[in-house]
Amino acid sequence: MRKGSTTRTINIDWLSILETLPIRQQQVLQATVHHYVDTMEPVGSNKLVRRFRLEASSATVRSVMGELEHRGFLQQPHPSSGRVPSPQGYRHYVDCLLPPPGIAVQHLERELTNLSLQWAALDDLLWHLARRLTDFTGLMSLITRPTPKQLKLEEVRLVQSGDRLLVMLVESSNQARHLNLRLPPIASSELRAMEVWLHEQLTKSGNGMLDWSCLPPQLHLSGSILREAIQSYRQSLIPTGGGAVFHGMSRLVSQPEFSHSDSLRPLLELMDNHPTSLVPLADASLGGVWIGQEHPNNALAECSVVQASYRSSSAGIGQVALIGPMRMTYSTAMAAVKSVAKHLDKLLA
Repeated sequence: MRKGSTTRTINIDWLSILETLPIRQQQVLQATVHHYVDTMEPVGSNKLVRRFRLEASSATVRSVMGELEHRGFLQQPHPSSGRVPSPQGYRHYVDCLLPPPGIAVQHLERELTNLSLQWAALDDLLWHLARRLTDFTGLMSLITRPTPKQLKLEEVRLVQSGDRLLVMLVESSNQARHLNLRLPPIASSELRAMEVWLHEQLTKSGNGMLDWSCLPPQLHLSGSILREAIQSYRQSLIPTGGGAVFHGMSRLVSQPEFSHSDSLRPLLELMDNHPTSLVPLADASLGGVWIGQEHPNNALAECSVVQASYRSSSAGIGQVALIGPMRMTYSTAMAAVKSVAKHLDKLLA
């Protein structure tokens, strides 16, 4: 196992119920992630023991890998192959097993420190930084222009009227928005429990975010209608034309995970039409990292997005992001976007 790895403690509500892995399983999961990121090859217990000098026999590590697979942290691409991390395994790695970034990030920070506003336009600055991010990480980069901060969602009220559902979104500063939806009759019985669940979610998160993955199965029908409506409403508030600069699309296309054009076509269409959709409002429960289907847009179901926010003097907020396969060096990517966001804060203050 690589030296210097640390376990991060994150003050996130849903992580408080995450089952803690035993030390041996943490070591094997971390080693499996590191191996797969480096080689893109499924790995077996013998290779893990030799490469990372794990203080356990091959049989013990094989048993631990079986336990991790049973718990959903590892998976087998083929019955006779080794294991690779699952999206759930990457999530646990990012939240609990992430090592510190390498020394190369310090060189990036020194380079950014010497950066000045020598560009005639903001876009020139953002383009330079996006290109530098791609060169540094090998991932596609995207930086959105500063936009006014969205209001925080504080309460959701549901009022049925015949086959219609009036949804009142109460936002910070006592502003309210109304959505008028068509409601299937079979969903009427869910509304009272749905409103209670929404209230509990907003109270629990404290940041106006709704964790739809926690939606009870019995509320699936009304929940799917509300989720789509609320996300569409929020998306409509984000500028859709020319809201971002990006660099490194060729790097993304060249990744083996996207060798089939069908897997990449939805993402390319999203880049053409709504590039800012790649970096939705930051969700504190995810720590600035969207892994696979955690991303609200299905076009990124096979990707990971690492992002950090920056502010301009006009109180606008922009996002710095890296987009790539789930098999990425998360510690470097996270440190890089945070460094660029921090320096944009200074330059645009």
